[in-house]
This record gives sequence, C-alpha cells and structure tokens, in this order.
Amino acid sequence: MGRQGHSRSGGVTLIELLVLLAIVAVLQTLAAPAMSGFADSLRLSAGINSLLSSIHLARSEAIKRNGRVVLCKSAAGDSCASTGGWEQGWIVFHDANNNASPDAGEVILSREQALPQPIRLTGNDPVISYVSYTPMGTTRYTSGAFQAGTLTVCPESATRVEARQIVISSAGRPRTVKSKVAHCPL
Repeated sequence: MGRQGHSRSGGVTLIELLVLLAIVAVLQTLAAPAMSGFADSLRLSAGINSLLSSIHLARSEAIKRNGRVVLCKSAAGDSCASTGGWEQGWIVFHDANNNASPDAGEVILSREQALPQPIRLTGNDPVISYVSYTPMGTTRYTSGAFQAGTLTVCPESATRVEARQIVISSAGRPRTVKSKVAHCPL
C-alpha cells in the first residue's frame, strides 16, 4: 500500500526560525545581567582569596621565623606604597628591623600582582598601608600598639554594591565576611 497525503520534509520554516531567534534573544537579555553579576562575584572571590592567603602566609611566617613579618601594598613589588589602594598589589616580607618597610637584606616572601579592573581593595585606617604580624601571631604596629582592621574588596561603584571583607581581629586572626557597602571608591 502506498502512503497517502503529503509528507513533510525535515526542514524548518521561516516562521519557526523567527520564533526560535526571538526566544534566544529574550533568554540572552535575561541572562546577561546574571552573568555579569556572576563574573563580578568571581573577581571578588579571587581578590579576597589571594589577599587572605597572603595574610595567612604573613602570620605563619612571623611565627616560624620568630620575627616580625609585614604585608604592605606595593605596585613595584620591592617596596611599600604610601599612596593608592591595595588593588595595586602587595608584598609580604620579613621585617627584621621592625620599620614596616623592606630594607636591604630583608627577604620578600611573596609578591602579588594588581587586581583586575574594576576591582578595588581598600583598608580602613588601622590597615590602610600595612598589616604587621609579631612572632606571637598577633598584629601590632611597629610602635607596639595593637592593630586590627578591615580590608574591603568590591567592584568600583558610586552606588550600593556587594563586597567581601577581611576582618583582622586583635589576636591577628583574619575572617571573611560578605557585605554590602554604600559605594566602592572610584
């Protein structure tokens, strides 16, 4: 027996193609902001993890070396910066003479490159320039005064934005916190 009626070919009609393109366009429009937010979240996590790793290194090296170890912001990679934010990069070094500045003969233990734009990394007043660990694993200024503070990683924004923070306690222990900040320095 033969087949009756018209058989349909395996092709796609123009109408079906246009409907498919419209659906793809709508899905792309909905997904783009979510992907942007996901990318920002990954950059924040990478920045905070890199800094947290350096803080742990500084603390453990201070205990191991039985001497002061400092973490400071540094664009050059061989000296501490007195201006700018932590996003320019940082170094960890053994501070044998307790002046919070790498000098001849003091070993630089780690160098971290600048964070990608538009990520900002700032410290509040106690940790705006450096974090210094003693042989006991506590944070202290070079003057001997106790040092505790918060370092904030966020995407550059003039409005309220998601951030990650490292809070360093008076005992020198760092912990991370997710937060929202009113703005992230431009």
